[in-house]
Amino acid sequence: MDVRAQTAMVFHLDKCIGCHTCSVACKNVWTDRPGAEYMWWNNVETKPGTGYPTLWEDQINYNGGWKVDEEGRLQLRCQSKSDAFVKLFYNPNQPGLDDYYEPWTYQYDDLFDPEQGDDQPTARPISQLTGKEMKIEAGPNWDDDLSGSPIYAENDPNLQVLSDEDRRMLFEVERLSMMYLPRICNHCANPSCVAACPSGAIYKRGEDGIVLINQEICRGWRNCIAACPYKKIYFNWVTGKSEKCILCYPRIETGQAPACFHSCVGRIRYMGVLLYDAEQVESAMQAPDSGLVDAQRAVLLDPSDPKVIEGARRSGISEAMLETARRSPVWKYVMEWKLALPLHPEFRTMPMLYYVPPLMPVMGRAGEGVYGHDLDELFGKIEEARLPMKYLAALFSAGNVELVEGVMRKLLAVRIAMRAKDLDDVSQARAARALRDADLTQAQAEAIYRLTSLCDEHARYVMPPVQREEAMSEPGCRPDACKGECGLGFTRPPERGR
Repeated sequence: MDVRAQTAMVFHLDKCIGCHTCSVACKNVWTDRPGAEYMWWNNVETKPGTGYPTLWEDQINYNGGWKVDEEGRLQLRCQSKSDAFVKLFYNPNQPGLDDYYEPWTYQYDDLFDPEQGDDQPTARPISQLTGKEMKIEAGPNWDDDLSGSPIYAENDPNLQVLSDEDRRMLFEVERLSMMYLPRICNHCANPSCVAACPSGAIYKRGEDGIVLINQEICRGWRNCIAACPYKKIYFNWVTGKSEKCILCYPRIETGQAPACFHSCVGRIRYMGVLLYDAEQVESAMQAPDSGLVDAQRAVLLDPSDPKVIEGARRSGISEAMLETARRSPVWKYVMEWKLALPLHPEFRTMPMLYYVPPLMPVMGRAGEGVYGHDLDELFGKIEEARLPMKYLAALFSAGNVELVEGVMRKLLAVRIAMRAKDLDDVSQARAARALRDADLTQAQAEAIYRLTSLCDEHARYVMPPVQREEAMSEPGCRPDACKGECGLGFTRPPERGR
């Protein structure tokens, strides 16, 4: 058993209002500089939709992530040993600027210094790359709220699993059919970007699993961009280096939540520590598509298990990290309640960002467009959700519809149980039956309700309070040749220059 600590996250999509405050906060902190104009380390997509960059989920085109070869071994989709060198100079699967958008600004001087005339002055858009006037035809949030039209939404690759009838019903009342999907780097446990980097610039931090790029080592080959199936690595054409979400690790190390977490209006974001067995990752990611979620859960370790604790200490994981893992809200959502699912587990990167699927679209259609419809009737109509279960399964369970239906029944059972407790429109007998059918107890339902509705940041964000700089300055700590003997868990290789 090789126990590792991993920073993990949960996004509760039932609470996301699509305000993009997280995106703007991240943009202002990290990518408001030359060469990074088109980068959105955090973005919020409308689903169904093509996303950003356009059609990033279409791995037939991009070849990101891992695949299982004929001999049952994991192989990168984007390259092999025979063609990796050639693709250093030209990669046909590399997204181009048209797949993102050409960044622009406006001629603001035309507003402030125009000659006097009869017409209202306007600021024309100009390219931030060429400085010339341009026609805006794409943007980072081009199909937000379907942009008033289902044209972009109908190109969503996940809709391929639906029948023509399901598609027609999905777009009948388009604004009640959509959901919001916030995305950042997943900081995967089996990252394809790390495996594809020829210079070794991308690495996972030993102490918390955050995936970073060493800017001094990066040579701008961009193999990482092609290898990442989520397309969350970007190329800075000014510096000639690749960049990505760093999970605001300077904030984490000083006890603060990442900028997108801190600014989230809907309070949808949870962060904590998970322990996993690194020896089991490869075999788990070789599982069939329908079993990938269960295989990923099987790799995660119970932080209260004495054998796991012993193994964690042997690996140099600190006591503060272990204590945090035992209080992790991510463990509750992912393992204890089994409500949170990974995004596109079929990419086989073992993403450490999990999502609780949205319940409201279920109620929107099952209740004939009237929210708060008879809950007893809704419980039996989950398979008729406005967002079809097959569509949600294509996003969160590699097509395993049973897993998504189970999550939806649990979410609805919690709602029924709490209405029975606080209101008079649901009987206690009906609530008990709903909880039993969803395999939940009353105590679990109340715990889910509290953590879902809680605004307390300290319950949603549970990370070790130790500053990395202070911990590494402890007597006897040698960060240049750390072997984890001090128990602090900072196992960085010196050649990576962290």
